[in-house]
Amino acid sequence: MRYAIWITLVSVMAAHAAPGGAQCTLTQPFLASAWPATDFTQCSVDLADVISGGPRRDGIPSIDHPMFASVASSQLGADEPVISLVIDQVARAYPLRILIWHEIVNDRVAGIPVAVTYCPLCNAALVFDRRVAGKTLEFGTTGLLRHSDMIMYDRGGDSWWQQYTGQAIAGAMTGQSLTLVANRLEPFADFAVRHPQGQVLIPNDPNARRYGANPYQGYDQSSRPFLYQGPLPAGVPPMQRVAVAGRTAVAWPDLQRAGVVERDGYRFEWQPGMRSALDTADLRAGRAVGSVQVTRARVLVPHHVTFAFVWHAFNAEEGSD
Repeated sequence: MRYAIWITLVSVMAAHAAPGGAQCTLTQPFLASAWPATDFTQCSVDLADVISGGPRRDGIPSIDHPMFASVASSQLGADEPVISLVIDQVARAYPLRILIWHEIVNDRVAGIPVAVTYCPLCNAALVFDRRVAGKTLEFGTTGLLRHSDMIMYDRGGDSWWQQYTGQAIAGAMTGQSLTLVANRLEPFADFAVRHPQGQVLIPNDPNARRYGANPYQGYDQSSRPFLYQGPLPAGVPPMQRVAVAGRTAVAWPDLQRAGVVERDGYRFEWQPGMRSALDTADLRAGRAVGSVQVTRARVLVPHHVTFAFVWHAFNAEEGSD
């Protein structure tokens, strides 16, 4: 796994506390020197929960000038997972074979600035509108983790943002939230059938990474999550997939058995076929885990698939579903 072995806890002291007791003043020298423009007197979480994942700031490079090819020219496998996004009839697919190495794509679709994000340790594929508080932000990777979820930062302001929640957790933008944009995590073949004229993200430099290789081999079949220090859900395998819409979660085995689950006004529909990007060394050979789409009143709504430990970590008050 490319998240390295170096795990450095962020030390904090009680000189300044945010509402709810979150400790905000850093004493860890490497973070203070690496993030001189971040206002750590403002935070919404305990920074003691933040650890280094290994890579330095932008060590996992975001894609800021994305390039695309046609569906017809794509060499992707039919069951390969892609994040598909449609805005005003502009359809784009972002293959996980690329996102697993870059984690963030700063793009503009039909004039809308978006951040297409994927955290491999959480298996969370989320798309955000990059406009917030009257600004259009561009995001990079910090190389830091909280609850095994990547922390992004906005360039120009250096506030930290939790990828899983879309919330600014430290810096001048603390308290601001990004707006989720509805998307699908689905097999490439499904996207191609619905959008034969669609566009597919391609690497700016095909030789920059081992695209198609999985640097997290066997991760989603491991007994416990990597670089996670919090409590695990009781009675549920921590690496079990769950489908999430809003504050509603449905366990993957329930979806596989039923095919359709209706809960809290949402309709969760599972389809077989899509391969896991976090299984075998060759991403195309990963085991079939299937995909889900979530609608409300027949309209696609923001949703994602993550692991049970992630849902538990960020929704501790509700427990596992």
